[in-house]
Amino acid sequence: MLRLLAVSLFAAILTGCASSAQIPGMTVTDTQAKAHSYDAKLQNNVQLTEVNGGEATNPLWTSEINGPDFRAALQQSLDNADLLGDNSAPYALRANLLRVDQPIFGLDFEVTSEVEYTLIDTASDKVILREIVRTPFTAGVGDSFIAIKRLRLANEGSARANIDALLQRLSDLKIEAKQVSLKN
Repeated sequence: MLRLLAVSLFAAILTGCASSAQIPGMTVTDTQAKAHSYDAKLQNNVQLTEVNGGEATNPLWTSEINGPDFRAALQQSLDNADLLGDNSAPYALRANLLRVDQPIFGLDFEVTSEVEYTLIDTASDKVILREIVRTPFTAGVGDSFIAIKRLRLANEGSARANIDALLQRLSDLKIEAKQVSLKN
């Protein structure tokens, strides 16, 4: 038992401990977010009401996407896109981080995140957009030789790609007084 503990401790010191996906790594940058154009009715009019899901990282196991950190990255990304409004904004966005598929071993780590987004018109309680977005991201040995860090980078990249895909879908929305449709 003592020998197993010593080997585990040595492996943890040699490779480092797992850490959660970091907010800056999951956030869509100002430049990326503003590459999309959004309907004027959405600009500064989206409140982030609810973000569910995610998992805390066990430092002795694998990196995960923490729910509060994902919320912060989503909120910052909406702000970078000039979509984030205050708590009285007319559109409410909910996100549910359904799952994060990740490998345990390998040279290239492909992580796929799946998030359900729901955008609601708060005045009428009408659902404007409800969609499950699934995005993969691969981090290879060139990104980091250390496997634990490579997995964290893949988690961050997948979350960032997922949020960027949401922003793309929001840019496709055309909101009119009595009609909501996707732009052609």
